Amino acid sequence: MKILYAIQGTGNGHLSRARDIIPLLQKKGDLDILISGQHSEVSLPYPVNYSCKGLGFIFGKNGGVDLLETYKKGSLKNLYEEIKAIPVEAYDLIINDFEPVTAWACRMKNLPCIGLSHQAAVINKKSPKPKKSDVVGKAILKNYAPVTAAYGFHFKAYDKNIFTPVIRSQVRWASPEDHGHYTVYLPAYSNEKIIKILSQVPNIRWEVFSKHCKTELKEKNVHIRPIDNDLFLQSLLTCTAVLCGAGFETPAEALFLQKKLLVIPMKNQYEQQCNAAALKSMGIPVIKSLKKKYLAAIRTWVDTQQVLPVVYPDNTEAVIDMVLQKHGHATTKNKNMLGQGISSVKELKHKSLGKILTGLYQ
Repeated sequence: MKILYAIQGTGNGHLSRARDIIPLLQKKGDLDILISGQHSEVSLPYPVNYSCKGLGFIFGKNGGVDLLETYKKGSLKNLYEEIKAIPVEAYDLIINDFEPVTAWACRMKNLPCIGLSHQAAVINKKSPKPKKSDVVGKAILKNYAPVTAAYGFHFKAYDKNIFTPVIRSQVRWASPEDHGHYTVYLPAYSNEKIIKILSQVPNIRWEVFSKHCKTELKEKNVHIRPIDNDLFLQSLLTCTAVLCGAGFETPAEALFLQKKLLVIPMKNQYEQQCNAAALKSMGIPVIKSLKKKYLAAIRTWVDTQQVLPVVYPDNTEAVIDMVLQKHGHATTKNKNMLGQGISSVKELKHKSLGKILTGLYQ
């Protein structure tokens, strides 16, 4: 069986999870790998068959996505050309981790596309949602990488097709320690902003991993270094606590390691707002932004003991086997009539993806 595994390359979580999923898929069939988006610091120790520009998002420095830079570096024309070029019809099974090129290529050619991602769990009606509705955010999650069947990973198994997180083997089988520092990963904030706020909590050694520097710098009790997967992993395994955005993999790993956790969801990022709602329902403290008015909340968190035991069994292969059992028989003959296809850039602009992104950036 020929399998195409398509991975979103924006951010580090998708590729971190893929490092454990890929060897399992290699055992099940003839595997090719596609990555779209080039904004991750995590590399794959496997050959990548297709590398696409895709449609990623650029992190800003004030707590959210930089929409202007995202718009400048994005192109619906380029996306359309990549969608046309991927030979999805050559595969018996396409597994998609929130990756738009193969998702829309399958939609164009009326082929099944199986979603296996965190986003599939977030959009599920039974998963926690923030009190404030976000119509655009919901639409992006639904239409960014449309699939014909969806299976997801979340902090809890909220529904029958939702499973607990894939904890990478480097974390699952490690022996965590406590060396007294606090590990920080807030990629949507500038180094200056992080130093300004965290240096006002003076009795803590803050180890910050930043997308916005190429060399290390230290100011007061804040140590900032460029993102390095091995160094970050070592910091995570030996920290007292984790302060991070409301992504998925880092909070999940912190919970698994029983590290104290505080999250700050990115602004105007619906997925992170949903994650924050889920974590808050579990008893994890959440603050809205890295501002002076939240210093009291940060200090309270620092002074509070926090133990939240979770059970995240090693069930990744069982999930893969279930997906293959249900969908592994799919071939190019098994057409799934989702729509009439896309024949031009102009038509793509009128489809859900193009309409959402065009409106978002205007």
